[in-house]
Amino acid sequence: MARCCACAGPDEDRARAQLAALTRAPARPGAAPAALVDGEPGHASGPFTLDGLTAVGEVTLHNRSDLLAALAAAGAAAPAGCPDGELLLRCWARLGAAGIRAAEGMFVLIVVDGADLVLIRDQVGARTVFYARADGCWAASTSLRSLRHWPALGTGLNLAAVRSFLTFAYLPGEETLLRGVLEALPGRILRLAADGSATQEPYWEPSDALALRGALPAGELGPGGLRSGEPGSGEPGPEAYTSRLRTLLEDATRCRLPQDESVAVLLSGGVDSSLVTALAAKLHTRPVHTYSISFGDELPNELGYSGLVAEHCGTRHRVLTVSGDQVAARLADTVALLDSPVGDPLTVPNLMLAEAVAGDGLRVSLNGEGGDPVFGGPKNLPMLVQELHRDDPSPGARAEAYLRSYRKCYQDLPALLTPEALRALAGRPHPERFVAPYLRPGAMQSLLNQLLHCNLRTKGAHHILTKVERLTASQGVQGRSPLFDRRVIDHAFATPPRWKLNGTVEKWVLKEAVRDLLPDTVTDRPKSGMRVPVQKWLRGPLHELSGDLLLGDRARQRGLLRPDTVRTWMRGEGALLPRQGGKLWLVLTLELWLRAYDL
Repeated sequence: MARCCACAGPDEDRARAQLAALTRAPARPGAAPAALVDGEPGHASGPFTLDGLTAVGEVTLHNRSDLLAALAAAGAAAPAGCPDGELLLRCWARLGAAGIRAAEGMFVLIVVDGADLVLIRDQVGARTVFYARADGCWAASTSLRSLRHWPALGTGLNLAAVRSFLTFAYLPGEETLLRGVLEALPGRILRLAADGSATQEPYWEPSDALALRGALPAGELGPGGLRSGEPGSGEPGPEAYTSRLRTLLEDATRCRLPQDESVAVLLSGGVDSSLVTALAAKLHTRPVHTYSISFGDELPNELGYSGLVAEHCGTRHRVLTVSGDQVAARLADTVALLDSPVGDPLTVPNLMLAEAVAGDGLRVSLNGEGGDPVFGGPKNLPMLVQELHRDDPSPGARAEAYLRSYRKCYQDLPALLTPEALRALAGRPHPERFVAPYLRPGAMQSLLNQLLHCNLRTKGAHHILTKVERLTASQGVQGRSPLFDRRVIDHAFATPPRWKLNGTVEKWVLKEAVRDLLPDTVTDRPKSGMRVPVQKWLRGPLHELSGDLLLGDRARQRGLLRPDTVRTWMRGEGALLPRQGGKLWLVLTLELWLRAYDL
């Protein structure tokens, strides 16, 4: 497996040399300034050439037949067997943004267009691409590490991104921890021009306009067979939305199933992964393998539910037991696989699941990610209640409440960061900027949909999908997420908010759409989540490692965190239990990532 890089600039010879340095590969005389692969985990392909364009990327398309038909209709038929990367390039060259909008899949395409670079990222952010400018050239790569080692860049630590990570437990927007390096946003086409300017064109963004009009998308049937919006049709009832959603869920799952191969499903026991399991078992003609995690019998877990679903669906089920010793031994290497740190204690277990899937000879793994940020999962009710009682009417007050709702290190920053770091941050843009645009009327009018939109564009794109993709790709497995299907998302936002959060029942429309596929005990259970024994790990096998890393000379010399605050948290003091564990996990992950990237 490999990941890809490209350089472009007005001086082609210099761009070619920049590319050679970026990929640690010899420059080829006469070669175009296009991408090479650097051997890191990923699904890189190319280069592809068409009409003077050269492209590389990490491209997996789920609707090839639709795209081939669209090209043929435009008089630009493509070879039926052309690689996914070439097919996407043809869609861009022949159909423009409309061709990219029509693509369903996981993709990043880097196009060298003369002296410009064009970066195209999929609608939801399943795959990532980073870019920077130095020495008169633009460089882009699906590997942040490659840009880190580009001699022309001369980058260092981006302190503002440190604050963002400690606030969110991931980086929620364009910024990275490398100064001068940015991440292209999903659903955008970004052109990096030879003169140093950058312009981006949004080609897809969900909207709740139809939901507020009480209409289904054009062509979808409402109650009584009348099409929504027709005279006399009235407002569609909930059954119209659940019925259409069921069709879309089946389509989204079917197109992600590998042909003539068994498939894996990561099954937690929650309703999201359970419905994906049930759909895969119903639709696939080959065996379905399911995988669950256990942290030991002494902790509350969902193994009873996952076992029930596996038996109900007839899957080949495995339970992997993850010990604290395994987490301690593998945490540093796991963190180093990620382009940006993710303060999620499930990273090592997720990697072990990917290893188990690969060890069983499976190449595709489905998951239930996406149900919460798209259909109204946890954290929305507290924000809605807060909205009823807040005294401050200013737009910033809502964003401030949203940041506090993460319950990470946001409110601890004055005590956690050193005085020097705090002074350096004075006057820099505040983390509110990543969420405030979503939390006011714009693409979404309903407050619930504003919250979901924010979750989709921040945590969905920069935490959930990024973590799944990079950890599974490291084992040669593709992690696919049916609930993040663009058509499913469009329908979710076109569904009136009252059918997503129905009273206090979260994800109501999603549950009703699959009620016949699962036992009621699974469909109607409240969300509990997997209890991860972070406190136990930090008091046990990770205790010594944490102390050595967070209180050692290297961390002190970096001058980011106050040692007295770290010591207080390690003693279990200074915060309401068990929040010290989550906060310590965050700063430990940050320290390991910074060391992996020589920062």
